[in-house]
Amino acid sequence: MNIVFMVVIGAILEIAVWIGVAQFISGWYVFFWFILAAIIGFKLLRSSTATIMPQLQQMQMTGQMSLDTNVSRKIAMAIAGILLIIPGLISDVIAVLILLPPVQKMVVSALMAAMAKRQQAMMNKMMGGMMGGTGSAGGANPFEDLMKQMQGQGNSSPRAKNGAQVIDGEAKEVNPDVKKINMKDVK
Repeated sequence: MNIVFMVVIGAILEIAVWIGVAQFISGWYVFFWFILAAIIGFKLLRSSTATIMPQLQQMQMTGQMSLDTNVSRKIAMAIAGILLIIPGLISDVIAVLILLPPVQKMVVSALMAAMAKRQQAMMNKMMGGMMGGTGSAGGANPFEDLMKQMQGQGNSSPRAKNGAQVIDGEAKEVNPDVKKINMKDVK
């Protein structure tokens, strides 16, 4: 589905719920709740991003996709903070649900899967660019074994059984017997 279409439908639903709730209680109470929820959301977002930003940058530099429980909890709190900042009762209910520990685990695992998929796509694009834009579909990728070993999927032996090509050779020093032309000899 198109993201713009989903945002428009979400905005219409948020407004409809706001109007519906304002019919039962005062619209001012709903308005003041949005202000209070935004303040709580900013505090959650600020406290959680101070912890997770350095670790996410380190993960991006090293390529390791592992998080401890404290950082995963802070990621879920940052997402809940963003949802609380958005004015609307539906987003606030979703934010409160994200603060529950079982839902936090699901959100963090989905987020980590998306980050791993994005990183893999970026690496494939990088390696495809090094092959002249052909990618792995145009021929054998010489960096495939290296990438598998970096991701912990490959075999550590040089003669892997996963279809890797091993080129064995011998280095020999070559001394060409080329005569040099001196400038004094040329007239």
